[in-house]
Amino acid sequence: MNESDDTPEIPVPDHVLGAVRTLIEWAGDDPEREGLLDTPRRVAKAWREYARGYGEDPGQHLKRTFEEVGGYDEIVLLRDIPFQSHCEHHMAPIIGKAHIAYLPNDKVVGISKLARVLHGYARRLQVQERLTAEVADAIWSHLNPQGVAVVIEASHACMTARGVGTPGVLMTTSRMMGVFRDDQRSRREVLALMGF
Repeated sequence: MNESDDTPEIPVPDHVLGAVRTLIEWAGDDPEREGLLDTPRRVAKAWREYARGYGEDPGQHLKRTFEEVGGYDEIVLLRDIPFQSHCEHHMAPIIGKAHIAYLPNDKVVGISKLARVLHGYARRLQVQERLTAEVADAIWSHLNPQGVAVVIEASHACMTARGVGTPGVLMTTSRMMGVFRDDQRSRREVLALMGF
């Protein structure tokens, strides 16, 4: 059983365990060393969790909407949503925060659903540019709003912990759709609300 709940544990195939053992050995250590004996199983289980976004359709979180909003017709914004992902080039962590906004037409969604959409796409091998676009496109297509704005700021371990080795660098990506793309006043307003 999984330590965190009562769901049965998914067995880890031998070829996956073998792949992790090979990687440990190739890195220069002994996979039979006491401290590493159970590492292949732990790594495999961790990757099932890191990549659980493949098992869901993040857009499903936007299916239940509310039309009675008391005449509200201004920007809806969820700021500073923390997330973790993994770079598809090096499988290294991407750690950051997202700001997600939309200008409703005639319906809104529960605010936690915006974070769920982000996490659904982030829990896959990613590049930040695609993650930004996927989140914005899902909100645009499911909520039919007047505008969508998604800004993501993240640190990439493939750059900070290896390669050029430059810690403290943040990458920022954005996707503006509808009025946030076409109307400069609306764009300035949403970016100011996001803190830019």
